[in-house]
Amino acid sequence: MILAAVACALTAFGYMPESVGMSVGQSAVEAVNDSGVPEIEVPEGSIIDEVVWVVGNEPIMKSEVEAMRQQSDLEHVKWSGDPDYLIPEHIAVQKLYLHQAELDSIEVTDTEVMRAVEGQIAEWINYLGSQERLEEERGQSVQQIREQMRDEFRNMQMVQQMQQKLVEDVVVTPSEVRDYFRNLPEDSIPFVPTEVEVEIITKQPKIDVEEINRVKDELREYTDRVTRGEISFAVLARLNSEDGSARQGGEIGYMGRGELDPAFAAVAFNLTDPKKISKIVESEFGYHIIQLIDKRGDKINVRHILKNPKVSEENLLDAQHRLDSLADEIRGGKYTFEEAAFYISDDKDTRSNHGLMAYKNQAQRTITSKFRMDQLPTEIQQAVANLEVGEISPAFRMINSKGKKVCAIVKLKSRIDAHTATITEDYQVMKNVVLSKERTKHLHKWVEDKIKRTHVWMKERYRNGKYEYEGWAK
Repeated sequence: MILAAVACALTAFGYMPESVGMSVGQSAVEAVNDSGVPEIEVPEGSIIDEVVWVVGNEPIMKSEVEAMRQQSDLEHVKWSGDPDYLIPEHIAVQKLYLHQAELDSIEVTDTEVMRAVEGQIAEWINYLGSQERLEEERGQSVQQIREQMRDEFRNMQMVQQMQQKLVEDVVVTPSEVRDYFRNLPEDSIPFVPTEVEVEIITKQPKIDVEEINRVKDELREYTDRVTRGEISFAVLARLNSEDGSARQGGEIGYMGRGELDPAFAAVAFNLTDPKKISKIVESEFGYHIIQLIDKRGDKINVRHILKNPKVSEENLLDAQHRLDSLADEIRGGKYTFEEAAFYISDDKDTRSNHGLMAYKNQAQRTITSKFRMDQLPTEIQQAVANLEVGEISPAFRMINSKGKKVCAIVKLKSRIDAHTATITEDYQVMKNVVLSKERTKHLHKWVEDKIKRTHVWMKERYRNGKYEYEGWAK
């Protein structure tokens, strides 16, 4: 505690102590740096943690660097140079972006963060083979991993949004694209993987009335227990909600009306008393009860508990049989797949487009009907894999974007086999390559300009490192 207080006091007067911990019985030794400022030197082996860089007012701790090194090892990240230098530099660059994001009022919702965290955990579990293996590798429970990752992913998404804002005006012309590829060696021209266009029809299996009533009775019981003061809404949400927000006690964070399901928003935004619980609300995701936390301008923060009625095996089979019959009728020419998708499909995202699926590339802010196979949901990949163009799959089951079990059939509309890109057939692909390079150059220049205007301090051992960006050592 005394050492921590000394470190804070020295920092407040412009001194930069390099270490913030030592073992009992060892004494600090005063030294003088290049600026004539006294520093505290502590034997390397006795340091618990230490400041290795400072960017603006933000310190980078040795523990931060080591944590990123461990995560990089888990994700098999390949650094382009010495990780001892590139890892703290990477953290420093993120702090530059985060500072600018704060100045520009960039915000990320809790829902966005939770989805990203759950997606990453799912990828790790899939790669390692089991949740137990992930916990063994990280030395933490999945719950602890989630807690640790939340701030990391919030920062990551803020950085991504900041980068997108910085490059939103960067464009390339057709002549620039042609010039770039004209003299490029053939082995450097992009290779376009197999792409497909897929049409889909989904049907939501019938849910028995008894099952819906069971779910509603559960939600009414939760309301009664909270109203009686027997248990808090947040605890009930953690124990029973089927939404990703359960880990936060059902709290969704501040969100605007347009970010929420319309039925959910209509009830949530009419709540005025945090002590009262809403009526049962049916949304595309299931059935909810909602408790108000706070309103802030045109945003609202609530807790909710989501319950989803379970579909019986009998009803799933019935939906599959009906879709198989529909597929036979389409094959027989009774009507087209596109007509059936428009009039029969339950998939709101594709129905108005006659069943044609669309891929949204968030990084490039583009929408296309062409998918690489690995961009399709796993169940659709498997259904499409052996189809010829124009063929319709047998009915199969899948989980839709709302987390519900549905049955589906798909038609392979087109397939473009893997090939080397050409300017006439793959202009968009080649344009994206050039655009990506120009955006990277723009961001690189922005970082180096930002470094020039930002106070940077680093421990002596980092001053002669090889970095991606110039100007760190001052």
